Amino acid sequence: MTAKQFAVVFPGQGSQSVGMMNSYADVAVVRDTFAEASAALGQDLWQLVAEGPQEALAQTVNTQPVMLTTGIAVWRAWLAQGGARPALVAGHSLGEYAALVAAGVLEFADAVQLVRFRAQAMQEAVPAGQGGMAAILNLSPELVAEACAEAAQGEVVGAANLNSPVQIVIAGHAAAVERAMEGCKTRGAKRCVPLPVSAPFHSALMKPAADRLAAKLAETKFAAPQIAVLNNVDVRCETDPAAIRDALVRQAYSPVRWIESVDAMVGQNIGAVLEFGPGKVLAGLCKRIAGDLTVEAITDAEALARVLPDYQQA
Repeated sequence: MTAKQFAVVFPGQGSQSVGMMNSYADVAVVRDTFAEASAALGQDLWQLVAEGPQEALAQTVNTQPVMLTTGIAVWRAWLAQGGARPALVAGHSLGEYAALVAAGVLEFADAVQLVRFRAQAMQEAVPAGQGGMAAILNLSPELVAEACAEAAQGEVVGAANLNSPVQIVIAGHAAAVERAMEGCKTRGAKRCVPLPVSAPFHSALMKPAADRLAAKLAETKFAAPQIAVLNNVDVRCETDPAAIRDALVRQAYSPVRWIESVDAMVGQNIGAVLEFGPGKVLAGLCKRIAGDLTVEAITDAEALARVLPDYQQA
């Protein structure tokens, strides 16, 4: 085992782009992973990722299985090239499913079908145009919560992603999100940015989706984790498959507690965090939350080759 105790984290939606896996085109384990996912869904995911169009890739029902597949493809490439297993894994929202596959809790093919179902359930929970999300920059969680409480007026709006001390995402009814953005501005927010998403993820409006997901999860095989998985909803490492299922159900309509998750990693003597996926979003957030962490984003095959020597299996 490497001398450094490290964690691997997997991103959620938002990091996807056409061509994001091009550097891995000749890596057999990556292509095999995409072939496995494509067979599970009856859809060519490699072609979608390589050629687009971007509009199709950005559809939630495609983004969720694509991002899961990307994360696991990089994970398998890491292991195949002698990368050590981390002390802990975690994922942001959808990324938690990749963490559970990496930890041996879920079979990959089952997880691909599960996240496609999750995406459809989330998309169908709120009619198009009725929900919204926005990123609030440079305002404390307490003041964001205050603005949301004032803006609700009988509708739903609240924190959806507690990403870093200076970035909180809110979600809920579109009009309530608009009112909350104004309330955040009057309280001193540096910027309030509406997000181009298709549903108000991680808000109470996702409860119908969570109920459907609960039934699907109940019929999916779960095993005890072989690597500790830190979940989003409770910031806990569960070992009981029933508790892991329950956390995934609540995750759909509860905030992603990323600030606390990173703090918990530091508390468990994690000295380095590696992000497996095409972007650097989580790497950036981790660095902002805990400046002493060593943080690496494995964005492509070149980054994997560069970082791997420091984390080789003994």
